[in-house]
Amino acid sequence: MTGRGLRAVAALLAGTGTALLELAFLVLAATLAPVYATGARGRRAAARLVFAGAGRLAALEARRLRFAGGGPWPGPSHPYDGRRALAYVAARWPVGMLGGAVLLLLAVGAGTGARLVWGWLREENYDGIPPTPAILIYTGVAGVVLLFLDVSGIVGVVALDRALARRLLGPSPTQLLERRIAELAETRAGIVAAVDQERRRIERDLHDGLQQRLVALAMLIGRARRGRSPELLDALLLQAHDEAKEAICDLREVAWRAYPSGLDSLGLREALATVAERAAVEVRIDYDLTGRPAPTIETAAYFVVCEAVTNAAKHAGAGLVTVRLARKGTMLVVRVDDDGHGGADPAGSGLSGLARRVAALDGRFRLDSPAGGPTTVVAELPCA
Repeated sequence: MTGRGLRAVAALLAGTGTALLELAFLVLAATLAPVYATGARGRRAAARLVFAGAGRLAALEARRLRFAGGGPWPGPSHPYDGRRALAYVAARWPVGMLGGAVLLLLAVGAGTGARLVWGWLREENYDGIPPTPAILIYTGVAGVVLLFLDVSGIVGVVALDRALARRLLGPSPTQLLERRIAELAETRAGIVAAVDQERRRIERDLHDGLQQRLVALAMLIGRARRGRSPELLDALLLQAHDEAKEAICDLREVAWRAYPSGLDSLGLREALATVAERAAVEVRIDYDLTGRPAPTIETAAYFVVCEAVTNAAKHAGAGLVTVRLARKGTMLVVRVDDDGHGGADPAGSGLSGLARRVAALDGRFRLDSPAGGPTTVVAELPCA
């Protein structure tokens, strides 16, 4: 049995104890609340007391389910009122008692089988049952079948316990809808901010890079027009030619960072290979994808790799960057590791823009960059 299975059985056993506690609470509440709930003020006080007790029991059950794993389970991020907690406690205690009965049957069956085997090993008949081949086959098959039924019962009770918690303690459909609307509004605002930030970056690249080269080119051409010496004219034209080539390279660089044209024609693998060739550090790419993702997913994955490689080269002092792309279920996982000194700021303009870009596609973005390194950037993008 795996560790998760052991935790589930332990949680089920603990759930039997909490079921007894819940039953006692309900009986006590039903018995004493009418006695003390005299008048409107008394009824309100009794209701608050009962709801508070139910809330504490529900929180105890939530912690038990989180220990069993397989969440998320209701907690601070999933608030629920006292009425819902009371309804959950009233519906949950029979499930806990059922789980205890299943575990008791398992214990009784295991004990009976152990006593039977122990008696046969000592060459004693257990309750007059001799260990003949037919008896051995019969008891073996019966034991396997009963064990299978008992384990199925445990799995079923655990699943029912989890479903009950999700249904009665988890967020309601209205809350889920409100949360989804808030997420969409946040991601929309984030992508607008990211687009504006990208536009500012392109403007800065054009102003600080390409514009300066064009100004220098214009000055060289002006000097060449005013020149009288053929030797000086040739030298100025040669410098102007070099500046023109550098300006073309800068323009291509800006256009490539804005959107790589090769991504549409060649695909993500070739675009990332170009990134590795142009990078200032060694970049190793492990591309484990069959087929091409959707264009929006390809674009997001490309920019995640570009920004991570650029940060590793400029700010982390890395010597090696490893890029891995693979499918994990319905998600495309992009992982970028570097051996730099770490300390990347997730609130920085580049990384925050990436996080907003990934969130706009209903993806998940994670940065792990402790001081001293290494740095790991992980983006999970839905591709189905």
